[in-house]
Amino acid sequence: MPLLSLSNASLAYGHVPLLDHAEFQLDAGERVALIGRNGSGKSSLLRALANVGSLDDGEAWRQPGLKLAYVPQEPPFDPELTVFQAVVTGMGPASKLVADWHTVSHQLTEADADHEVLLIELDRLQHDLESLGAWSATAQAERAIQRFGLDADAKIGTLSGGQKKRVALAQALASEPEVLLLDEPTNHLDIGAIEWLEELLLGSGISLLFVTHDRRFLDRIATRIVELDRGNLADFPGSFTEYQNRKSHMLMDEVVQNRKADRLLAQEEVWIRKGVEARRTRAVGRIQRLEVLRQERAARREKLGAARLNLDTGDKSGRLVAELKDVSKSFGTGEDKKVIVRDYSTRILRGDKIGLIGPNGAGKTTLLRMILGELEPDSGTVQLGTKLAVAYFDQFRSVLDPEARLIDVISPGSDYVEIGNARKHVIGYLEDFLFAPERARSPVKSLSGGERNRLLLARLFARPANVLVLDEPTNDLDIETLELLEQLLQDYDGTLFLVSHDRAFLDNVVTQTIVAEGDGLWREYAGGYEDWLRCRKEQNAEARKKTAAAVASQSGSGSKAAAEKSAASKLSWKEQRELEGLPDRVAALEAEQTILAKKLADPATHAGQTPEAAGVVVRLAQIESELLKLLERWEALEAR
Repeated sequence: MPLLSLSNASLAYGHVPLLDHAEFQLDAGERVALIGRNGSGKSSLLRALANVGSLDDGEAWRQPGLKLAYVPQEPPFDPELTVFQAVVTGMGPASKLVADWHTVSHQLTEADADHEVLLIELDRLQHDLESLGAWSATAQAERAIQRFGLDADAKIGTLSGGQKKRVALAQALASEPEVLLLDEPTNHLDIGAIEWLEELLLGSGISLLFVTHDRRFLDRIATRIVELDRGNLADFPGSFTEYQNRKSHMLMDEVVQNRKADRLLAQEEVWIRKGVEARRTRAVGRIQRLEVLRQERAARREKLGAARLNLDTGDKSGRLVAELKDVSKSFGTGEDKKVIVRDYSTRILRGDKIGLIGPNGAGKTTLLRMILGELEPDSGTVQLGTKLAVAYFDQFRSVLDPEARLIDVISPGSDYVEIGNARKHVIGYLEDFLFAPERARSPVKSLSGGERNRLLLARLFARPANVLVLDEPTNDLDIETLELLEQLLQDYDGTLFLVSHDRAFLDNVVTQTIVAEGDGLWREYAGGYEDWLRCRKEQNAEARKKTAAAVASQSGSGSKAAAEKSAASKLSWKEQRELEGLPDRVAALEAEQTILAKKLADPATHAGQTPEAAGVVVRLAQIESELLKLLERWEALEAR
């Protein structure tokens, strides 16, 4: 029995049908990737299945009682909520109770709190949670927050894009869903977080339907590919690589079949115009077949063309683009001081294609701004080259006015753009980026996320630049446009700085990487992401060998093989014993937590204004803190 299904689903925006009598179903245990061009209707399909969007016709069915969670591309959060409050909002009727219980229990630990009033309120909340059978919801929310490394009391408005995406994922997982619908889950996540999410989803057993253009993520997670193309859904069992092979053969077959159909139609049109033969009685069947051919040709929707990307480098810059010598930069003072760059030196030459790799908040944008002379270092020197013409792609699309028309974004006040030595009408230029002429005067707010990225690229490429800075350009772009952008950047003879968490994109474009290695240290590596990964593994292996040699020399008794074996061991004997005992310790604390919770719900505990209730609340807060520490330690030991 399927968990979700679409039956005869139809949906259209304007003159283009996004779903054309489409059929789909998701079975238990499947991890299905939904792929297709930007604006083809993938997000609309997810919203229909999540019951937050509607169809024009057909049915979106969900198994009765199914626990489903949906994470949109840009989750809407109230900036004034705390992380804990945001995470528990996905828990239905218990959401507010859980959030209030968390707030009151924390207030009780404050020295100047009115314990009597707070205990009465806590008792009421506890009773309401018990009546809903939602007491475990608090622990679920805390586990999800801890998994994603979030601060439960931080305000949503203070978080970065990557942290907000983590909050949305934590919110979805805290409800312990049977089915998870994810729309671009890797957007704004750094490489480490993406790889961690991959492991989480593979081990969770949750059935998935997800939209992503991250090819590594696709290949690792998907058990089936479903392509949305011209309103129809096509199934491709297996990995993304297998889909690519089958799809190329299908497209070639489709071209051959369409040519045959067009040739037959042309022959029949010539015949019908002969008149006399067509009026014979025995020709009635042939005339009917001609009508069918005409209808089929009219109904056939050609595959969308490929974007035509061109980039004008303008005048060449000087050979030296930038030189940094012993550059350092930090923010804050005293205990709050954070070192972003420490004693970093590099020399960047014309034609270098550099990828910046590091976790969110490592300082990639800060380092870039210093390289480009936009930010002064605290110490050290930055020398800039000559004739630099810089174009900047902003991942947050802040330069796009939602109310502006597409043509005004590309060429304000003019009907033409200058690309190299060629002059092109702005509508024709937009067509190169797959925007139909009738949409040229539409507002930016009518575009999907991927279409906005494509528009931003069109705006960027309409101006000559010999230094290109791309900050997460791959977010929301469809796979075909990604591959075309890769080819364009490979052929670009200017200097490129690329900040991206798309591992395949980095490998296919950059020739060297600058990697954040913690505590303000940055190091350069030749090649892309995989090259850096290989170097890191080799460095770790070399470090283990040195450790083994040091152990052998200090002990004087162990052989080299024994030392290497000891150094390569992931956990010491003591740590292994600690890991084995952690499940029992966690279980014991959770059992005590359950007993104390029941005790707190008992009216006798509060009778006579006994101080026993306050002690129970304090112990519950201690257990909560101890559980979080044990879970963190458990995860750290298992990771090793």
